[in-house]
Amino acid sequence: MRNISIIMAMKSEAESLLQSLQLRKVNRPFRSGIPFEVYEGNLGKAQLSLLVSGNDSDHHVDNVATVPAALMTYLAIEKFEPDLVINAGTAGGIAGRGCEIGNVYLSSGKFCFHDRRIPLPGFDQYGMGLYPSYDTSIIAKDLQLKTGTVSTGNSLDLLEKDMQIIEENRAIIKDMEAAAIAWVCRTLSVPMFAVKAITDLIDEDTPTATQFMKNLHQAATNLQVKMIEVLRYLQNHEG
Repeated sequence: MRNISIIMAMKSEAESLLQSLQLRKVNRPFRSGIPFEVYEGNLGKAQLSLLVSGNDSDHHVDNVATVPAALMTYLAIEKFEPDLVINAGTAGGIAGRGCEIGNVYLSSGKFCFHDRRIPLPGFDQYGMGLYPSYDTSIIAKDLQLKTGTVSTGNSLDLLEKDMQIIEENRAIIKDMEAAAIAWVCRTLSVPMFAVKAITDLIDEDTPTATQFMKNLHQAATNLQVKMIEVLRYLQNHEG
């Protein structure tokens, strides 16, 4: 896997990784109006492209959640033709299943949604998603990283029903992009997995937003360290 695209939502999550990899910004990589930022470079023999969502022109905040993530992934695959897509970022975790603030997880099993509830025959499973993650078990073992199922939704907080679905799918990690990215990758037959650093514990009483802002720097720093390890591992061990 010599050509890897990394998909990230927030610039604040990506800054330390961009600096460590010394990636260069690509000017106007897409048609006018597309807000995504693209950075390119190399790590050893691996060619890297890293995309972040950019800012919404009306609200001046990062373009987070599933719609920008899906479009960004499609454009990355069309332009860079990667052998592998990695969704890197921060996420919530379940303390009752061993998550701690700052832990870094690799995705395992299948990506799912917890807020696409369509109670009609066939559509109920479609809404759940269940798109495959690249098998990270050997990488996780060798790098001593935890693994877990990632569940995606478009809200930072959770409804009771969302939590019920997360538990039914035995998910450990809750984010706002991964399953949408996984859908695009499955559709276009590109392997994909996620690397997620925990900013908040969704089964604790402290509001998610409060935890996120408090722990974002720590999680982003840990994410940068582990992403470098994962990328070096891939170029040295994968086919």
